Amino acid sequence: MHAARIILRRSLAAAAALPLLIGALGACGYGSQAEKDDKTAPIAKGEKIGGVDEVRIGYFANVTHATALVGLEKGLFQKELGGTQVKPQVFNAGPSEIEALNAGAIDIGWIGPSPAINGFTKSQGQNLRIISGSASGGVSFVVNPEKIKSLDDLKGKRIATPQLGNTQDVALLNYLSGKGLKVDPSTGKGDVSVVRQDNKEIPASFESGALDGAWVPEPTASKLVAGGGEVLLDEKKLWKDGEFVITNVIVSQKFLKEHPDVVEAVLRGSVKTNEWIKANPDEAKAAVNAKLKADSGKELPAEVLDPAFENVETTDDPLATTLREEADHAVKTGLLKDPVLDGIYDLRLLDKVLKAEKRPAVADAGLGAK
Repeated sequence: MHAARIILRRSLAAAAALPLLIGALGACGYGSQAEKDDKTAPIAKGEKIGGVDEVRIGYFANVTHATALVGLEKGLFQKELGGTQVKPQVFNAGPSEIEALNAGAIDIGWIGPSPAINGFTKSQGQNLRIISGSASGGVSFVVNPEKIKSLDDLKGKRIATPQLGNTQDVALLNYLSGKGLKVDPSTGKGDVSVVRQDNKEIPASFESGALDGAWVPEPTASKLVAGGGEVLLDEKKLWKDGEFVITNVIVSQKFLKEHPDVVEAVLRGSVKTNEWIKANPDEAKAAVNAKLKADSGKELPAEVLDPAFENVETTDDPLATTLREEADHAVKTGLLKDPVLDGIYDLRLLDKVLKAEKRPAVADAGLGAK
C-alpha cells in the first residue's frame, strides 16, 4: 500500500504543461511563465528552526497541488515551521519554477515529473532532489463523440496536448506509438496530428471543431466534457494499480544540505496536511477553492471543482517506478535524450517523518541519492 493515499478528486491543469528535455527545447531558457509572490501566508510565531528566517515554497494554483494549497491556506506548514516564515510563490508552469530553484529564488517546490526530470538532467544531477510525492492521476483522453467513437478511430484526427514534451504529450505519443500510429515528436505531424495548445485555449478550440480530442489533465478534461466531449480513456487505466505520478515535492540540493531540519519541518507539514485532507474532505475542498481564489482572483464553480476533485489521488509516496517509466516513454517517443535519473530522489527525511507517524517507508526505485 502506498503511504497516505488520499482520494482527492481531479486536478486543475497546469501541473501538466511542463516541458521535458528535447533537443529543440534544450536551448530554451526557463522563466517564460511569470511567477508571483503569495501575500496571504500565515505569520510565523515562536522559535525559528535552526535560526532560519524563511523558507520559500513554490507551487501552482492547481488542484493537483492540493497539498500545497491546503497546507498554506490552513497554516499547517507554518505551524510546523514555528518562527521560520513560509514565503510562498505561485508559478504558472514548471520551467519558471525550475528557473527559480536554480537561481536560489525558491527552496522547495511542488512540481510535475517532466520538469523535475528535465531540470535534474540539464544540471547533470546537481540542482534538485525529489523528496516526496504529492499527487497521482487526473488525466483523461476526451474526444468529440461524433468524430471519434472508439480508440480505433484516431488516424487522421487532430488531438491536443498542453505543451510540446509535457507529461501529457509524452503519454499521448507513447499511446499512439503503441497503436502503430507514427507521429513526428517535434512537429506533431503524422498519422495523427498532435496539436500543442495551452490548457486554457483547448476548450474553445474543441467547441469550435478545430480539435477532435485532447489528452489533458483536470479541469480541462471536465470543461471539454461540459462542452459535449466524452472521456474515451482515463489514463489511470494504462498504469498498474491505476497510479502514476503527476506532482512531486522537490528541494534544491544546497538548501537540503544546509537546512535539513527546515526541510523536515516542511515534510511534516505535507504529511500532516494530507492526513487532514483525508479526515476533512469537505473542508479541504473549500480550502482548495479559497486558496485558488486568493491566488488567481476567482474560485472554481461547483460543476468544475466537484469533478476535478473526483479522480486525483494525493499521496506521500512519489511512485518512483512510474517516474522511471515516464522517462522511458519520453525516450521511446524521441522527446527525451540521455535522461539523468540516478540520485534524483532523497526520501530519507520523508521516511523519518513517516516513521514518527508509525507509517511505512516509501521506495525510490533504486534512484535514490547515495
